Amino acid sequence: MKYITIAAAAVPAALLVFSAYMPETKNVQASAAVKPNIVVILADDLGYGDLQCYNPASQTSTPNLDRLSREGLRFTDAHSGSAVCTPTRYGLITGRYAFRSPLKKGVLGGYSPALIEENRFTVADLMKQSGYQTAVIGKWHLGLNWPERDASQPQPGGAPDSWPAGDKLDIKADLLQGPNDLGFDYSYIIPSSLDIPPYIYLENGRPTNRDIGEIEGKNDPRGVFWRAGKAAGDFKLEQTLDHLGSKAKEFLIGQSKTKQPFFLYLPLTSPHTPWLPSKGFQGKSGAGIYGDFVAHTDDVVGQVVRTLDSLGLKDNTLIVFTSDNGADWKPGDKEKFPKHQANGILRGQKSDIWEGGHRVPFIVRWPGAGRKPGTVSETVCLTDLMSTFASLTGRKIPANAGQDSFDFSPVLSKSGSGKPVRQSIIHHSINGMFAIRKGRWKYVEGQGSGGWSRDESATKELTAQLYDIENDPRETQNLVQQKPEIARELKTLLLAQQDSGFTREGAVK
Repeated sequence: MKYITIAAAAVPAALLVFSAYMPETKNVQASAAVKPNIVVILADDLGYGDLQCYNPASQTSTPNLDRLSREGLRFTDAHSGSAVCTPTRYGLITGRYAFRSPLKKGVLGGYSPALIEENRFTVADLMKQSGYQTAVIGKWHLGLNWPERDASQPQPGGAPDSWPAGDKLDIKADLLQGPNDLGFDYSYIIPSSLDIPPYIYLENGRPTNRDIGEIEGKNDPRGVFWRAGKAAGDFKLEQTLDHLGSKAKEFLIGQSKTKQPFFLYLPLTSPHTPWLPSKGFQGKSGAGIYGDFVAHTDDVVGQVVRTLDSLGLKDNTLIVFTSDNGADWKPGDKEKFPKHQANGILRGQKSDIWEGGHRVPFIVRWPGAGRKPGTVSETVCLTDLMSTFASLTGRKIPANAGQDSFDFSPVLSKSGSGKPVRQSIIHHSINGMFAIRKGRWKYVEGQGSGGWSRDESATKELTAQLYDIENDPRETQNLVQQKPEIARELKTLLLAQQDSGFTREGAVK
């Protein structure tokens, strides 16, 4: 059975696995006598500095997310589980760092098989057990299992980050495994990013259109990029963002007519490439078509939030808005639009081990919790959503699940919490480079960015990096030679947490 709870095992002191303080959550749970609806909106490649509520100098208008921030809590030290999308999504859904899965670097392709095992406990399973109607609408990018057209000629194997061509798969057929097998009652998804084929909508594991053809690729101008490949007859790339927003509004309207609480996971396709802002936003920002697409993304989020509010669901609905990694804002983009800092003052970009790769906007609005709006400096990771939602709904996570998920629900209450949610957090880049943060110190196991950015300061003499994030958030001074004892301590901690298979107190592999 999927929901067997394994007894918690003691954590050997020698592992040096730092466990989070498990604070009292009576205030939050008391305010949630009626279980809150929960909506998680995940932007794709939105940077820390794209929103004006994080960066007043941002060259793109984001009035809807700015309003959500004013009405809620704006976290300033939130991190995606990885600097790229597939592993971050794995962590959000499972509460487990993705490097513990078969995917050690990179991302999945459009025809990749399912990364999450069917018996893996997920956040959707948690919510379903709690009596929620569960739904995912948007970009999946966690692999899907299609039937093979000729079972005697199976798909060739390979590492998860090597993309299968999909020639032997019958994508006109219903899925053998998808989100509905992982706890979601309803699913309406595209397989992966909007620039990766196949371009097809799947509703509850069934193609909405089985008329499959081919579309040509495009790679000009910068950001207007998608790969050639198979596409369904009803699929229009430029309409995808609005279409997914409309499906989300339909779901909310339908759920408002019931008394059942709901959990909606809404992973958007933007502002990831292809940058395709609709006409109403073209030329409206000071950051080119990328900035226009950020504004378009903000508008879709605003439509979803306004729909929810108009249905009288505002007070008892917890909205989480965040991003799967930093912005894909390259040196050429910075040169062309010098006033726009998509990743704020942070070093690096999407893919990198530096803060620009994984420190993300994170906004939570829940009027029913009673806490005044404001800024939160608590360090959190997207893997923490599982434990937090478990606390809010009075559930207990199985010991063999959510291995890297910590409860930040006390932060949402009136009283808050005086103790840190996390003692440490692991970061991971597209190339598989690791870093660990504990308090003000961040240790990087290697030189360079671990991703797409070049590091002109890297030298053969230095094999690691150490930054004082509190006093040097731009990561300009590598202190690994000046503070060798701190570097050794953090390296030992990183290795212990990698080997243990878990960081959450009471969890097992």
